[in-house]
Amino acid sequence: MKARTAAMAATTAVLCLAAVACGPSDDKSEKDGKAAATSAKPSGTDTPDPAAGDSAAPASTPSSSGKVLSKAELAKAALTTGEVAAYEVTPMQGGDETGTEKSENDDCRPLVAVINGAPEPAATATVFRTVMDKSEEGKDDQTVVTEILTSHPDGSAQQLMRGVRDAVQACKGGFRTSSEDGPSSYTQVKQLSLPRAGQESIAYQVTGSVEGDKVPLVFQLVRTGSTVVTFYVANFIDPKTPELPAELVAAQAAKLP
Repeated sequence: MKARTAAMAATTAVLCLAAVACGPSDDKSEKDGKAAATSAKPSGTDTPDPAAGDSAAPASTPSSSGKVLSKAELAKAALTTGEVAAYEVTPMQGGDETGTEKSENDDCRPLVAVINGAPEPAATATVFRTVMDKSEEGKDDQTVVTEILTSHPDGSAQQLMRGVRDAVQACKGGFRTSSEDGPSSYTQVKQLSLPRAGQESIAYQVTGSVEGDKVPLVFQLVRTGSTVVTFYVANFIDPKTPELPAELVAAQAAKLP
């Protein structure tokens, strides 16, 4: 993993996506620094439940206006500090600098687009947020979550979810990417059983590597109407599946119009 975005990754999570997506790092201390800032506590919840883990609506499906939100409306719909106890929400530094990885397997392209911080089909508006558990400040495993809120017209939000769901199944054995920094490998993709949210959701883990060490990246995508929220956490400390706090996902989903 070359830390193309190391400084940014030290304070935010999403462009650790771009960092993980690059080739082997030449600086182990760089990896350790990111571990202290961007890791999440392992949950150990990595066994998929075919009935609950697939992209599906919760038992009580929320209604939606279906409106395609502008950037200002997405910002209003995003979580703010104080809405979930102990969590501080800030605009993500460098959020407009998305990754540039390209999948060598077209079936896995939707997963790489999410890794780049730019889910496909392309959004008409995007808002990035970093959410940190302030009660864990100073800990190596402080919970840091990245949120990406995107608006998609003409049914493309449903298309995005369908593409990711299909790619999770098609790319279980991993995939490779290329970029200006060289090729990269992801060794495994597996669906996770996390609490459902919104009108449709899917959660999965992609396993990357840093100097040969496994780095689990967990994503959950939640759709309500024409809005999709991508949540992301990583664990740079050990190979255990990091925890994505369910209360954050539920609170954010509840704010979507």
